[in-house]
Amino acid sequence: MRAVLQRVLKAHVVVEQSEIGTIGAGWLVLLGVGPSDSLRDVSYLADKILNLRAFEDTNGKMNHSVLDNGGDILVVSQFTLYADCRKGRRPSFIGAAPPQLAEPLYDKFVDHLRQSGLKVATGRFQADMKVTLVNDGPVTIIIDSPHDAV
Repeated sequence: MRAVLQRVLKAHVVVEQSEIGTIGAGWLVLLGVGPSDSLRDVSYLADKILNLRAFEDTNGKMNHSVLDNGGDILVVSQFTLYADCRKGRRPSFIGAAPPQLAEPLYDKFVDHLRQSGLKVATGRFQADMKVTLVNDGPVTIIIDSPHDAV
């Protein structure tokens, strides 16, 4: 699994001109699922995101997690995180998991985050989404589950 985290002051996602998810301060998580991902990757990545100390304390140091701050999380599925652009001019997406594998893992990932008690909003799997965000920092972090690590 691969996640791009963006620390935000607020974010929302729109599908077919309807807002389906909105958050205040916290993480916008763009989530990609690879073909060999499993529930183990779900747990690893969700726990890493919940506990990652990338929010500032009173001294301006990144010492707090989204859990510490009681922040929100918006999760948006993003198969394009597995784009391969090494050949030609059109990206290949064969490195992404097929929807029948990816969607259940995406749902489990969201469920795992929700077990934390934080507000967790989502986009819609396989939908054309419009995501609006206000970056905080900006802080952008890429996290891969262990077998996807470079």
